[in-house]
Amino acid sequence: MPRVLLIEDDEAVREGLSLALTYQGHTVEAVRTGEEGLELLRTATPDVVVLDLMLPGVDGFEVCRRIRAAGDLPIIMLTARNDDIDVVAGLEAGADDYVAKPAQARVLEARIRAVLRRSTASATEVVAERHGDLTIDRDGLVVTRLGQPVSLAPTELRLLLELSSSPGRVMSRQQLLQSVWDQGYLGDSRLVDACVQRLRSKLEDDPAAPRYVQTVRGFGYRFGPL
Repeated sequence: MPRVLLIEDDEAVREGLSLALTYQGHTVEAVRTGEEGLELLRTATPDVVVLDLMLPGVDGFEVCRRIRAAGDLPIIMLTARNDDIDVVAGLEAGADDYVAKPAQARVLEARIRAVLRRSTASATEVVAERHGDLTIDRDGLVVTRLGQPVSLAPTELRLLLELSSSPGRVMSRQQLLQSVWDQGYLGDSRLVDACVQRLRSKLEDDPAAPRYVQTVRGFGYRFGPL
């Protein structure tokens, strides 16, 4: 069963989501504060973290940054409202997706299953590809730059695999949402933009002048030309 770490300070929300996700087949560990969540992660290995941004003490943004710095564990953030600043800040901190409160259990469940599909999906091609300083092993899901491994979160890796599968081809944000986030036209294009920013920070010598993930203004993104 998928294991969920829920970090939520509101007792009613915490208990309601815990019950709903348990009913849907998840094993849920629920804690009240960011400190408790980070401490639990020292010994537990959940499949996904559901993280409230507005936490007492260490807030959700900082918790997200610490989790992302430690590895590629999928993170879904809960926002108190569909606020542009909160959403963008959370995505830039490393979250893979978000759900606005009041969070409906069926929506959260769909997002959890989507990020889990992305984190466990395997590619079918077996030959490592060379693109400038990058080597992409689609079978092993390993990316190296100048011979050194590049640590990518699952969504970042999926985005890179999607774009690099057709170098030079321009893909719209909606196309990328459909293929990488499984959300189609109802998805939020900010998910794509924030993930591109994180990807550039890890791949590019100068993220402001990218060689790999390039913006085609008014259309979307493409991989290369280098």
